[in-house]
Amino acid sequence: MIETVRGPISTDEFGVCACHEHLHIDLSRIKKSRDTALTNDKTIKIDVSRFVEAGGKSLIEMTNYGMGRNVLFLKQIAEELDLHIVASTGCYKDPFIPEEAQGWSREQFATHMLKEIREGLEGTTIKPGVIGEIGSSLNEFKPVEVELFHGAIEAAKESKLPLCTHTSLGTLAAEQVELFSREGLPLSQVVIGHQDLNEDDQVVLDVLSSGCYVALDTIGKENYRSDQDRLTSLLTFVEAGYADKLMLSTDLTRNSHLYAAGGQGFDYTLRVFVPMMKEAGVDEATIQKLLVSNPAKAFAKRGA
Repeated sequence: MIETVRGPISTDEFGVCACHEHLHIDLSRIKKSRDTALTNDKTIKIDVSRFVEAGGKSLIEMTNYGMGRNVLFLKQIAEELDLHIVASTGCYKDPFIPEEAQGWSREQFATHMLKEIREGLEGTTIKPGVIGEIGSSLNEFKPVEVELFHGAIEAAKESKLPLCTHTSLGTLAAEQVELFSREGLPLSQVVIGHQDLNEDDQVVLDVLSSGCYVALDTIGKENYRSDQDRLTSLLTFVEAGYADKLMLSTDLTRNSHLYAAGGQGFDYTLRVFVPMMKEAGVDEATIQKLLVSNPAKAFAKRGA
């Protein structure tokens, strides 16, 4: 089963899934830019409707405590668009972790996540279906991030929910896997994020070989890396036999990312990148794995 904002559903109901998105997020406290306050419900709904019209059925919403999460809006848009939305628990990374949580121990982080998992988010009965996105900084774990990761591991072990990570510009993927392995978290329960930003294909192949899922989830953000380079790496991973462990998304976080503002929009992967994959020779069965069957497996509660 997969926990959505409208309640649990079977994996067979999940359909085409964007594995890492933000429908309501506000990072402006740190970034000092109103562009990073993606909070206009009307414009967001219009853009998400394009994703649904393109065939999207499910979406993993990775906005957690301190990032501007709004679970009532998630439930509203899920109901209005008949969309399966999975909400998240956890914290992001330094310096976006809320001030009151900056000094938390791993036990306190775990307690916070487990409370949200058992009781619901933001005073509601809406329960998260994923622990994420749990982040490390560029090429390093800040002290508070070490505590956060250990807390997330304990929450994942107890709740059996999937754990999804943020890797800053793709860095520390191998180190995250090493930590999870050392602490005894089943690696099939882990999604390592933003690996389309990691230009070292061998590192990503090593992560895939560990048994983790890998999210190529910043598709369309060509200011970081061209989509053609993303596609080249994807073909390498598929040819190496890891089509069962890959997922796709766009990770929109700004108003300027919306289609109406000239950005890629939530439908970009389906509208632009999937045709690129087909032109490059990726067959329909593989595309279905990346968009449908892999997310359904990755985001199912373990043992459920």
